[in-house]
Amino acid sequence: MSDTRPSPLRSTGVQVSLGLVAGLTLGLLLSRESAPTTFLSGLLATLDVVGTAWINAVRMTVIPLVVPLLIVGVAGGDDLKSTGAVGAKAFGWMLLLLVACALFSATVSSLWFESLVLDPAATTRLRESARIDVPTADALSVRTFLLSLIPLNPIKAAADGTLLPVVLFTLLYAFALGRVGEAPRAAQLTFFRGMSDTMLVVVRWILALGGIGIFALATVLGQKLGTNVLGAIGFYFMVNIALHLVATAGIYVIIAVTRRVPWRDFARAMVPASVVGMGTRSSLASLPAMVKGATDVLRLPPTATGFVLPLCASVFKLTSAIYWVVGALFIAKLYGIDLSTANLALVAASSVVLNFSTPGIPSGGMLLQVPLYSSIGLPVEGIGILIALDTLPDMFKTLLNVTSDMFVAVMTTPREQLKDSRAEVSSRRV
Repeated sequence: MSDTRPSPLRSTGVQVSLGLVAGLTLGLLLSRESAPTTFLSGLLATLDVVGTAWINAVRMTVIPLVVPLLIVGVAGGDDLKSTGAVGAKAFGWMLLLLVACALFSATVSSLWFESLVLDPAATTRLRESARIDVPTADALSVRTFLLSLIPLNPIKAAADGTLLPVVLFTLLYAFALGRVGEAPRAAQLTFFRGMSDTMLVVVRWILALGGIGIFALATVLGQKLGTNVLGAIGFYFMVNIALHLVATAGIYVIIAVTRRVPWRDFARAMVPASVVGMGTRSSLASLPAMVKGATDVLRLPPTATGFVLPLCASVFKLTSAIYWVVGALFIAKLYGIDLSTANLALVAASSVVLNFSTPGIPSGGMLLQVPLYSSIGLPVEGIGILIALDTLPDMFKTLLNVTSDMFVAVMTTPREQLKDSRAEVSSRRV
């Protein structure tokens, strides 16, 4: 009997992983050219267009996928109260992860930074490169954030790509749909189920080209990064990346210990989303891949794939509990400021409390720290340095974010449903 197993090279996860490694390798090699030739410049420009076109295609699917998934996940359930309970449980897991990561980061990174001795010439050059356009206080205020959650025009909010207001409006619509008569409710659910199924087919088509898209993005990224990551910058990169990798590995350990799903299946479901996230540096862009992995591999119920995952991608950024602390310690060292234990604790606590209030402006997560830096005596210009150095660490920050999103979706799914899903998969294999 012949072996009919498909080649591993046909796996989306393998293809995007190979694309990422090959692209970064080629980009680092090209970065050695001090004066790129016309051909090389044209090649990089072409790859930039290819990569950008692919990521635009991925982003194109987010809103049309999230909206029907949320509506079906909420209104399609038998009990709206149970859906609300799942949401509360999801926020509980988010808060628990944030507190654990903040304590871990504050403890480990503070000890690690004690060994950092900086070259005065290098720190001077870094400080001179600090550039930051500080937004108005109103743009970062709680009032502005709260008002932004209620869009004047939900269609415009969707067109602008501001996902959180769209998600909140869709949830309101979905809970209202659960209160209407059976006939109109069933008709709309049929439509939105068809829409979500169709969009998942579109996502599979786009992800099938992921190897090419990620290769193009990674090549351009590697060429821009180069190999000049030594000294103070190298130390900052090392601490930031190492802590994110440890936190990501910790999530896999919890999955293995709790045995809610086989950790191999969890890893297999995460590969495409992880690589897409690292290549694009956007957890939002990796949401379609997360939904695909949760649906096809883990067989999570609609409440998890259509409610919890979009909710997490919209409001949950576990990475802030790490990079806020690391960034504050780095800037304190860079400017020769002694950051007290009380101030470090304030940074860690703020990373948890303000996690769900990131403003919808470029680098909003970092700019949110402007008032915090002012209150603890750190120069606001230091945030400009962190933004400039964020390209490489942001790949690993996104990796942690997408892993934690899938983790919350798994942990909020009742064990009985997980067992039923695994039994279904096993019967199909037999």
